[in-house]
Amino acid sequence: MSATLFPAPDWPSLPVAGSQGRFPVRRIFCVGSNYAAHAAEMGNEVDRAAPFYFTKSPLAVVESGATVAYAPGTADLHHEMEFVVALGRPGFRVAPEAAMALVFGYAAGLDMTRRDLQASAKARQRPWDLAKDFEDSAVLAPITPAGNFGVIGDQRITLSVNGAPRQEARLSDMVWSVSELIADLSRFYHLAPGDLIFTGTPAGVGAVGAGDRIRGEIDGLAPVDLTLGVAE
Repeated sequence: MSATLFPAPDWPSLPVAGSQGRFPVRRIFCVGSNYAAHAAEMGNEVDRAAPFYFTKSPLAVVESGATVAYAPGTADLHHEMEFVVALGRPGFRVAPEAAMALVFGYAAGLDMTRRDLQASAKARQRPWDLAKDFEDSAVLAPITPAGNFGVIGDQRITLSVNGAPRQEARLSDMVWSVSELIADLSRFYHLAPGDLIFTGTPAGVGAVGAGDRIRGEIDGLAPVDLTLGVAE
């Protein structure tokens, strides 16, 4: 094999609760408008015909507990708290009733968003890449194995900024279930171990600034924490 022209980046991985091993991140899929109340606050309606997606680079991953710079190129950085599904088995064209067999575990995550750039892209009917896929925009807590979490139901999902509540819902409020999302994605991708699915955010998203501490919690999972530094 030929040598690389410059050092290759370290592929991101995440800690696994109760294990010395780490979960290597392969791809990140994100679901849009999967909570009706959030869709409404953004001026949208849920498309109940099919879910829709955007992606983030695995190199956007940052572990919970980090302090990161305020994102460049925006004056309106928002938090979005999400239930994240980590896949541990491959699957292609999977039926919904078989989809949960692909799941390795779950984690609390933050989908950080440059909201002003997203609004501009929407107005011009352009892709959201600049708004969603940037350094340190996928913040993740340790992964909890599925067997230790149990059945997805009415677990609470919440987020606070500097201790003040911002977001609160139940996982049962999701429009598209985890099994439905996995099955649908597998129509378009050969899903594989290491893939992550951010399943959407509840209502209550909002702006954050330098010095803010963001904390997201989901019943049964390790919390996700992020502190924002000043802009670079």
